Amino acid sequence: MAPVDDDESTGIHCRLDELLVERGLTLTRLSELVGVSVVNLSVLKNDRAKAIRYSTLAAVCVALDCEVGDLLVRAD
Repeated sequence: MAPVDDDESTGIHCRLDELLVERGLTLTRLSELVGVSVVNLSVLKNDRAKAIRYSTLAAVCVALDCEVGDLLVRAD
């Protein structure tokens, strides 16, 4: 398997935008709840993140009352 190029898609889609809408939350409010900057959450929301800490992933899932698989999905 070839390494992923920095400009290449990872094949993972973050459903953060959809989950925020479903729960009536803003990115700013989620930022307050999880202690992660709006900028970093925006990078995640727009599928530009190269990595995510497990602690951040867990905090986002707790705040959104969802599972990791609800937030991150394969983008085939």
